[in-house]
Amino acid sequence: MTAPGERDAVISGIGQSAVGRRLGRDPLDLTVDAVLAAIADAGLEPADIDGVATYPGAQTQPPGFSGVGVTELQDALRLELRWFAGGLEMPAQLGPVVLAALAVGAGLARHVVVFRTVWEATAQGDGGRASLAPGAAHGPQTEAARVSGFMQWMAPFGAPSAVSWAAMAAGRHFHEFGTTREQLAGIPMTLRVNAARNPAAVYRTPMTLDDYLGARMISTPLGLFDCDVPADGSTALVVSHVDTGGDLPQPPVRIEAAGTAARGRVYRDQWDDYTTMGLRDAAAMLWERTDLGPADVDLAELYDGFSIIALYWLEALGFCARGEGGAFVEGGTRIALDGDLPLNTHGGQLSAGRLHGLGLVHEACLQLRHEAGARQVPGDPEVAVVSNGGPTGGALLLTGWR
Repeated sequence: MTAPGERDAVISGIGQSAVGRRLGRDPLDLTVDAVLAAIADAGLEPADIDGVATYPGAQTQPPGFSGVGVTELQDALRLELRWFAGGLEMPAQLGPVVLAALAVGAGLARHVVVFRTVWEATAQGDGGRASLAPGAAHGPQTEAARVSGFMQWMAPFGAPSAVSWAAMAAGRHFHEFGTTREQLAGIPMTLRVNAARNPAAVYRTPMTLDDYLGARMISTPLGLFDCDVPADGSTALVVSHVDTGGDLPQPPVRIEAAGTAARGRVYRDQWDDYTTMGLRDAAAMLWERTDLGPADVDLAELYDGFSIIALYWLEALGFCARGEGGAFVEGGTRIALDGDLPLNTHGGQLSAGRLHGLGLVHEACLQLRHEAGARQVPGDPEVAVVSNGGPTGGALLLTGWR
């Protein structure tokens, strides 16, 4: 099975700004730091960059979710672009990576910077995370600020936040398959162990099962440690044409396949199966575009905006059967750094910080380049799967250059 589009591209450079809680720095400042680091990592200069892609583009609501788009970066670095893209309606946070790969494969650009910047921790100020929820009050409720779209069916029932929607999905999985909180705890507990080996992680203190179960409930059955950690930070990649691979100072990471499908109704409350949603479609497409399979994967960096979403991805990607995710993650043995399928090796968004997905690609590249330090997966991993999003999403299969 050939996939000429994405296989014409490699990730040639990676970069990340400072990451932390309430850094108080301008989001463009963070973005420039990450982008310049990625360009230097690829052995390039800003003048070599002829493409930019980002998600979700410049927007001011909710506060801290973005704030930086293509135009701001292009102007700050005086880039001369042949191609660019930025927007919200794409296969989650991996959308710009896929678009960049297709652009270089089509000859529209040769070196594309992809970036994702968040500053939600600073933006929430003293208002707490609830102040950033869609539909929350950010000042006078003018007619323009009124909720619309699918939110008009959620907000009146007290479900203005993504945690409420994820909790409904978790509750369905618990009901249908007998999944328990004790099983789900295997994900945040294991990721906290990984984060302890990551000096950039926001939370590194060990977590026990009692800590997990004793934390306050946020939206039943999801508690505090089932939710990702709002942070400030920017992540950037350089996506280059595959024929540049032999000339790069770092071993590039190959893009083996992409999964971007959405074959069902994409409204959060309208999926035909709420225990898998659009993750099922993206995962199926991923495996359709490669001769590799789940057994070939050495590590997984799966979207964990909430712990249940990472569990859903494990099932959708075929690492365990549908409904068996709870048993698969229970105790954390299988998903530990030395387990069958190391998961979110830097601590994920649950402990390292919510960089909204692109941080997972950054970590996968470090692992495939064998540069992850104390958290390096043993055995020289060569294949990684990365996913972003829930209920709709995207997935990438990445391989080492060797």
